[in-house]
Amino acid sequence: MPAVTVDGLAKSYGDFDAVKGVSFTVEDGEILGILGANGAGKTTTVECIQGLRPTDGGSISVLGFDPQNEARSLRGRIGSQLQDSALPDRIKVWEAIDLFASADSGQQQREVMLEEWGLAQRREARFGSLSGGEKQRLFVALALINNPELVFLDEMTTGLDPSARRIAWDLIRKIRERGRTIVLVTHFMDEAESLCDRLLVFSNGEIVAEGSPQGLIEEYGGGVRIRFEAPSDILDWLGGIRLVESVSVDRNQYTVTGSGPVVAHVAAELVSRGIVPPDLRTERATLEEVFLNLTEPSIGS
Repeated sequence: MPAVTVDGLAKSYGDFDAVKGVSFTVEDGEILGILGANGAGKTTTVECIQGLRPTDGGSISVLGFDPQNEARSLRGRIGSQLQDSALPDRIKVWEAIDLFASADSGQQQREVMLEEWGLAQRREARFGSLSGGEKQRLFVALALINNPELVFLDEMTTGLDPSARRIAWDLIRKIRERGRTIVLVTHFMDEAESLCDRLLVFSNGEIVAEGSPQGLIEEYGGGVRIRFEAPSDILDWLGGIRLVESVSVDRNQYTVTGSGPVVAHVAAELVSRGIVPPDLRTERATLEEVFLNLTEPSIGS
């Protein structure tokens, strides 16, 4: 059974439809990434799944519970780091960890979380004195303190420096290796590509694409681009090579697009005709390009 099943989820704020009947599952043990521009509906969806916002339509099952009516039963089994988390300025780091820890977590779990998230040296610091990155690390530690089965992380690495982000990524992988399921909302394409088994792309309250990072690149990235310099009289036969979809030339600079193993076919044909361009190179669309292709036409999502 999936860890999460969402069927026809809808949520409106007055006349604004924030989420428009989305349906998806989160499989047990996977890292599901949710991508979308600000206001696309991703955070609203995640908050509805956790029972933090009432829904206007559809159904949700989380670990076998209905979060709209059984949120209390879920509290000890899920962890959550929200986009707009906050704590009192005067609370100390160790006090926040203790406050969120279960009775059976005790001193040992507190020390583990402080060490893993680089907060051991700041245990006596008050929340208001922490840097943005330190606050973010603390919020993630609090989300994981009770060893939850399912973890929701909303823009967890915002404010972290590159080194801290990499450490956070390694910890997320370790959480999954322990059999936990993770829902990760992120704006960082490198983070999504590195961590996530599967992605949902939100735009204007709807899911516009779903698949693995590589699968989305292959499906929506426009194929493979091959660039090289060659004599201008080869255009007539380049377009006939197997798997080639288009050919363009600017003076002697060629751009060939295609799919699958098109690079091998183009290279072999060039060599067979005695043309060996020293600058032949291939390019594939990035996940960021795919994301922009899927979402840019939608304004104000």
